[in-house]
Order: sequence, then C-alpha cells, then structure tokens
Amino acid sequence: MRVWIVFLLCLAGKALAAPTEEEAVAVDTMVEEEPIMEEDPAVEEPIMEEEEVVVEEGEEVGANPVQVETGEEAFDEAIDIEDVVTENPCLNHHCKKGKVCEVDDTNSPMCVCQDPTTCPAAVGEFEHVCGTDNKTYDSSCHFFATKCALEGTKKGHKLHLDYIGPCKYIAPCMESELKEFPLRMRDWLKNVLVTLYERDEDNNLLTEKQKLRVKKIYENEKRLQAGEHSLDLLALDFEKNYNMYIFPVHWQFGQLDQHPVDGYLTHTELSPLRAPLIPMEHCTTSFFEMCDADSDKYIALEEWAQCFGLKEQDVDKDLVI
Repeated sequence: MRVWIVFLLCLAGKALAAPTEEEAVAVDTMVEEEPIMEEDPAVEEPIMEEEEVVVEEGEEVGANPVQVETGEEAFDEAIDIEDVVTENPCLNHHCKKGKVCEVDDTNSPMCVCQDPTTCPAAVGEFEHVCGTDNKTYDSSCHFFATKCALEGTKKGHKLHLDYIGPCKYIAPCMESELKEFPLRMRDWLKNVLVTLYERDEDNNLLTEKQKLRVKKIYENEKRLQAGEHSLDLLALDFEKNYNMYIFPVHWQFGQLDQHPVDGYLTHTELSPLRAPLIPMEHCTTSFFEMCDADSDKYIALEEWAQCFGLKEQDVDKDLVI
C-alpha cells in the first residue's frame, strides 16, 4: 500500500513539472517566429572599456575633485587674507598736537613726538605762526613738533603759540587801552553768536539750548547791530542792554574750557582765541594776564566773568553749556 502511495506522488510531481501539450506548442511557435539576425562581418560592435577611477589619497570618494581643490584653496586664501589685513591700532588712538601715533613691539599704540621735518611744507605766509620765543615757525605743525621735543625742559615749559602769522613788533598796551578792550570784546562775542545762529541751518554750530538763548538776543529790537561803533556807544549799550551780554561771555568760556573740562582756562586753552586776536588787538595778552587775578596760571569762571564786567550774582555755571 505504501508503495502505491509513493508511486502516485511521483507521477503527480512529473505531471506538474512537465509542460502541457498547449504550452509546448506555444513555445515551439515562438521559436519558429523569432527572426534570425545574421551578423554583418563588416560591422563590429564597439568594445566599451571601463574607465579606471583614480582616487587620490585624502580625497573623499564621490566628491568632485575640482570642487574639493577649489574649496580648500579658497579657504587657505581666506585665512591668509585675515592674517595680513589687521586693524591698525593707531586708527582710533588720538594724540595731542605735536605727537603722532606709532605701534610698539606688542602692537600697542603709543604717542611719540613728531619729527618737524615730516610736517607738510607751508603753502604761504598765512600758515606761519609766532611762538612766545619770538621765533617764526613755518606752520603750527612745525611749532608743536618743536615744543614736544622740548618736553620736560624749562624752555619747553615756557614755549607757547603766541599768535598766527609771522612774528612782528607788537606795540605795548597802555592802561587806557586795556580798559577799552573788554568793550570791543563783549560786542564781538555777541555778534559771533548771532552770526552762528543765522547760519546754523543744520544744527551743527549751536546746540538746541544755545539756540534758544541766542534767539532771545537775535529777536530783541534793542540789540546793537554789528558794525564800527564808538567806545562811548559800546559802553552805553552794555549799560542799557546788560542781559544780552551775560550768555555770550559764558558761552566763550565753555568753548575754550575743553582740555580738560574743569572750569579753568590754561594758557594752552586760551590759544585758539589769543592767536588770531593778537595781530589785531595788541592788548590781548595783557588782558588775559589781568584776568588771572590770583596769578595761579589758571583763569576760573568767576575771574573770566569779572574781566568782562559781569556782576558776581550773574555768574552761572549752568550757562557754560
């Protein structure tokens, strides 16, 4: 019985494996219908050779060699540029007149005395200045460079810029002339402020607080217009319109008190006002010497106001804007 069962299973397996008669016919038909391609002996199929890809050491597989090389070179160049282009430490380092900035061994900025020979040549005589040593210097650059080289010496301590222009004879100031000087000076300061107010379209010449104070003077119908006036008229106007002169006197003090802002004027701080005035007003030096009432080489606000004839109760530090 077992033998028959095995025999039947074998027959069933052969039946499943062997193609049917229809399938065999279909296969034979497809073979017969397939055209036979005759090879042309003159035409040979090209043989495609495989290109050998060479991967260099250190290069990523699959990366574009051109891109890899370009990227690395650009990165290296960028590093080189950053190393070379460094900010000059002297760009934002300020040195006083007569000194220039140089970089020391640690790449730190420092101020050293300028060599007078490196100063630009004077264009004309108008650039010449006169020192208190009665010597004419080609320009203010030459003067301050010379003064810097004399730092720490008695001569350097006494040397100051006297006035603009070549040295010339300055007549001595008589006592009567010295009394007249404040009259012209007060009127001049008032007119300077009025002129700045008229021209200050971009708010660069006066602050808003200053403009408000000058506006009152400018719009006052009693204001004495600029011009050549007799000393008697100047004295009369100061008496009648005293309040118009209080702020201009304080304003000029604030303009000069800059290095440092400490409420005192030194000889150096007075130079911007003294230098252009001396050739025109020979009593300028004597006037500022008189203002230093206690002879301490400094002019305080109270001394300054007194020089211009202001009353003690009208001296106000808040007006020094």
